[in-house]
Amino acid sequence: MRVNRTLILLLGIWSLAPLIWQVYTSFCTDQALVTPFAEHAQRWTLAHYQSVLHSDPPFLKYLFNSLFTGVLSTLLTLILALPASYSLSKLKKQTANLIRGLLVGCALFPYVLLFLALLEVARFLQLGNSLIALAIPYAALSQPLAVLLLTNAFADLPTELEDAARVEGLSLLQRFRWILLPLIAPAIASTSILVFLFSWNEYPIALTWISDASKLTLPVAMARIAGSSIHSVPYGPYAAATVLGSIPLILLVMAFQKPIVSGLTSGAVKG
Repeated sequence: MRVNRTLILLLGIWSLAPLIWQVYTSFCTDQALVTPFAEHAQRWTLAHYQSVLHSDPPFLKYLFNSLFTGVLSTLLTLILALPASYSLSKLKKQTANLIRGLLVGCALFPYVLLFLALLEVARFLQLGNSLIALAIPYAALSQPLAVLLLTNAFADLPTELEDAARVEGLSLLQRFRWILLPLIAPAIASTSILVFLFSWNEYPIALTWISDASKLTLPVAMARIAGSSIHSVPYGPYAAATVLGSIPLILLVMAFQKPIVSGLTSGAVKG
C-alpha cells in the first residue's frame, strides 16, 4: 500500500513539475532566473505578467481568438461526425471495418504533409485573416479521430433501446436527439476535448493563414513575444504567457472531468 502511494506521489510530482517550474519562472526576476541560488534584493516580480497583459494587441485578445476558433471547430466537427459515426455503426461488419481502417490511416497521417495543398486552397478561396475560415481545416483534420471515437460509442449501445423507441413511433431524428445522444454524452465530451485541444495548440496553419496581429491565435502570439530573438529569450514573459494560456484548459478539464473520464474509459470493461 505504501509503495503504491509513493509511486502515485512520484508520478504526480513528475507530471506537475513542468507546470510548477513555469509558475515559478513567471514570478521570478530575470536576475533570479540567471542565478537562482544566489541572494537577491528582489526575487519576485509581477513585471512579466504586466508586460504580457499590456501587450498590443492585448494578450486576452489572443486567448479569445483561440477560444473562438477552438469552440467553432469543435462544433463543426461534432455536427459532421455524429451522423457519420451513427451511420458507420449501422453498416455491415466487413464494410464498417474497411471504413474504420481508412479512418485510422487518415487519423495517423501527418497533416503537415497536406500543408502546401491547404495553403493553395486557402489562397484560391481567399480565406486568409479569418478565424471562421481557420476553424474549417481544423474541423476537417479532426474528423477521422472524432468519427472513430463516436462510432465505438454508438456501437456499444444496446439495439433494444432504439427498437423500443421505434415501436413507440419516434422518428430517426427524434431517436437520435432524445435517446442516443444523451446516452453517449461522455464520449461526446471526451471527443470534444480532444478536438478543442488540437485547435488550441495548432501552429503551422494559424501562422500562415493569419497575418493580422489582432487575429493571431495563442501559439502564434506566444512565438512573437516582444524581445525574443536568437540571442535573447524572454523566459519570464514566456512563462507568464504559458501560465495564462493554461488556465482556460485547466478550468475546462476540471469542469468536464467526470464525463471525460467516463468517455475515455467506456468500453474498457465488459460484462
